Amino acid sequence: MSKSRANLGTTFAAHAVLITYTIIALFPVFVILINSFKTRKAIFREPLALPNAESFSMIGYETVMKQGDFFLYFQNSMIVTVVSLTLILLFGAMAAFALAEYRFKGNTLMGLYLALGIMIPIRIGTVAILEMMVSTGLVNTLWALILVYTAQGLPLAVFILSEFMKGVSDDLKNAGRIDGLSEYKIFFRLVLPLVRPAMATVAVFNMIPIWNDLWFPLILAPAEEVKTLTLGSQVFIGQFVTDWNAVLSALSMAILPVMILYVIFSRQLIRGITSGAVK
Repeated sequence: MSKSRANLGTTFAAHAVLITYTIIALFPVFVILINSFKTRKAIFREPLALPNAESFSMIGYETVMKQGDFFLYFQNSMIVTVVSLTLILLFGAMAAFALAEYRFKGNTLMGLYLALGIMIPIRIGTVAILEMMVSTGLVNTLWALILVYTAQGLPLAVFILSEFMKGVSDDLKNAGRIDGLSEYKIFFRLVLPLVRPAMATVAVFNMIPIWNDLWFPLILAPAEEVKTLTLGSQVFIGQFVTDWNAVLSALSMAILPVMILYVIFSRQLIRGITSGAVK
């Protein structure tokens, strides 16, 4: 009975901490959302107040819909983010499985080499990356961004997933081999379901930087038909005048898909944390 109460108390404490962090994280989102429905004067006069009959205005959303192709930018950002995360999780998990499962000469050095990408920012090689994309004809394409973001996220994915792969039971994998399963089936059917919380962690860590990035879209894909949402929103930010109504409205509309993806991945992450706490 005492053990059950302790587990119940641990679960409640974990949920309380998660709820607290969620409220803190969502407060800036709430501020952006309520200010997107205000006039410019009300934004600066009372930024934390809810919109009322006097301050309510839809001018920001009207401006976003009239200037630029917001839905095209939205689609481009979604394609780049989803495809990049898929490739990061797939190739990162496969590389981590190989490093954790198979022992060969240079195994440790290979792991350290892959982990160097965590310490060395990819933006240092921006000029070389641009030259490579020009020579391959990938400038002003979504594939240029997808390849860069995949390379950017792989080091962290391999570093995190390899540690979790080492914790998977060898008896389970050997039993699969005895039953005639191939290495691919062992990887996809036995190992991946057990490291799902780790993959959710990798997805959460890579999702926001990819969605919010401005540097590589500005350099590799500035054309109108391949602009991302972050780059497309810059049209409302000028050197001397900024249309804050439009900026806040664009940000509010851009938050929704990120929140959905975050909930999808974070649920797996929270499930892994709480199940470990109960055990």
